[in-house]
Amino acid sequence: MLDFDVVVIGGGHAGVEAANAASRLGLSTLMLAVNLDTIGAMPCNPAVGGPGKSHLVKEIDALGGVMGIAADATYLQMRVLNSSRGPAVQSLRAQSDKREYSVWMKNYMESLPNVTLRQGMVKSLIVENGKIAGVELAFGDRIKAKAVVLCAGTFLEGTIWIGKETTPAGRAGEFPAVGLSSMLKSMGFRMPRLKTGTPPRLDGRTINYAELPVVPGDDSPQFFSFLDNRPVLPQIPCHQTRTTERTHELINANLHESPMYSGLIDAKGPRYCPSIEDKIVRFADKDSHSLFLEPEGRSTYEVYLQGCSTSLPVHIQHEIVHSLPGLENAVMVRPAYAVEYDYLPAVQFNHTLMMKELPGFFAAGQMLGTSGYEEAAAQGLVAGINAARYVQNQEEFVLSRSSSYTGTLIDDLVSKEIGEPYRMMTSRSEYRLLLRQDNADQRLTPLGRELGMVDDHRWELFERKQNGMRIERKRLKETRVHPSPEWDAALAPLDEKLKQAMTLEEILRRPKVPYTLIEQLVPADSETPFEWPLEVETDVKYEGYIARQKHQVEQAEKLDGVKMPADIDYMAVENLSKEAREKLSRIRPETLGQASRMGGVSPADISVLLIILEARRRSRRGGKHNATPLQA
Repeated sequence: MLDFDVVVIGGGHAGVEAANAASRLGLSTLMLAVNLDTIGAMPCNPAVGGPGKSHLVKEIDALGGVMGIAADATYLQMRVLNSSRGPAVQSLRAQSDKREYSVWMKNYMESLPNVTLRQGMVKSLIVENGKIAGVELAFGDRIKAKAVVLCAGTFLEGTIWIGKETTPAGRAGEFPAVGLSSMLKSMGFRMPRLKTGTPPRLDGRTINYAELPVVPGDDSPQFFSFLDNRPVLPQIPCHQTRTTERTHELINANLHESPMYSGLIDAKGPRYCPSIEDKIVRFADKDSHSLFLEPEGRSTYEVYLQGCSTSLPVHIQHEIVHSLPGLENAVMVRPAYAVEYDYLPAVQFNHTLMMKELPGFFAAGQMLGTSGYEEAAAQGLVAGINAARYVQNQEEFVLSRSSSYTGTLIDDLVSKEIGEPYRMMTSRSEYRLLLRQDNADQRLTPLGRELGMVDDHRWELFERKQNGMRIERKRLKETRVHPSPEWDAALAPLDEKLKQAMTLEEILRRPKVPYTLIEQLVPADSETPFEWPLEVETDVKYEGYIARQKHQVEQAEKLDGVKMPADIDYMAVENLSKEAREKLSRIRPETLGQASRMGGVSPADISVLLIILEARRRSRRGGKHNATPLQA
């Protein structure tokens, strides 16, 4: 029987990060995939990043993950979204070459010294003495493992829908995972179903681009990875089209053909990535909806019709496509479809992404109730690190809400009963100004180094950046300038004026004054331009706001530092509301902070819990406290 420290089930974005993490931490790792040719595949949108999501990719990179490096190596277009807004909500988005991305990922996984790749489908888990002990494959092979990370995506009892036609599949052309769901259900774990969808693909040679607005990449592209391997690739534009009155008429007239609207599918889909049917029905007051034509690669003519996911029959899909400007003669090469699948509500897991009732069993990705490659990858990284630390008998690795969007994502998943696919957005964090995409390395790379995820090269680059920023902040604080015609001329277009001697930092603190103006008039004493102007400018301009958010973090961490005993019988606490008793019993929060963020648990309920904890503390005076897990 084969024997590994960690077995990762699934080769998608969560599985890649989980296997990479376990390997980096020195553990023998087996990655099992239904099809080894689809490792790191992009079955839906050929893109990485976007609002909230780019923050996750930057955090993955800062901790030693791989998604950002792959996106930088295989982009078709790079563009900063929300560039006119504040730094907290600006986000990087890459249009990716989906084939090259997957090939890059497979080559990378094959290069890892501790990773074995194998094609196969897991039929059941091996459990011994209440702990995970391995997996059994569909054809009878048994593999020992000290920890298992399940990253099954949409494959658990997956079913594809096009109109009223169904096909068992995890995604188009690939077998679903059959049997594992039944075993997990038999062990008492809840496994409802969710739905997602993908739009049609078109032959780009049949699109009339002359009629359509162009969406170009940025002239000076930014990158996801904090490393210095940043290839400059020729960028390919995207294009925009819109739904028409004819589009809306077609969809409204054929809603009965949609499996969602006919009642054949009752699983919920992603709220923030709705199907075209949902858009037309939910926003009936809108005459038109934007759609985007996104190339899928340099070696293919296929184009992704972003914003037009649907499960309507194929003949209606053809009509919808032809109702769109520029697509009157477009040829559809792959139809849109919906996929329905089993998932494990994450409230059954703790913040390490290990199942509460099955030690050694971790999970990550879409099958934990999320939507998106980036969300899956972030979870995979955390699950992989914790699987390795579990095997090594080391303390848990937990990311807090105040340290990262990854911590926010996981805390939301394990604390709240989410009945629809969860998508990360900047609005989900209460600490947005602290958790910018540009400072992910400052927040997390030291922790990655402590964990063993950050190698010497990345650490040297990080230390060089930190030293450079310290020197520049010192220069801005100490360099004082006086009113002069030169300053008057530079500040006049901004309706600003230098009336008295000020430091460069004081001038930069003015909202209208950019760092580029400071650098132009009083350049740093260096042969090369300062490399990190955005980070320094943001730290200076928002210093007061940042200080206030840090104070909020300190207050929140007091509650998160209070551990909830595992043996509390919440149903017996009469002073708790009925809803709070039920939810606390079902989710069993790890800390008082987590309890305070649960839906249905009021401030009054938290006060009751504080009284209970204080009474316990007094009765156990002199007793030992549990060790605090490794946190950020």
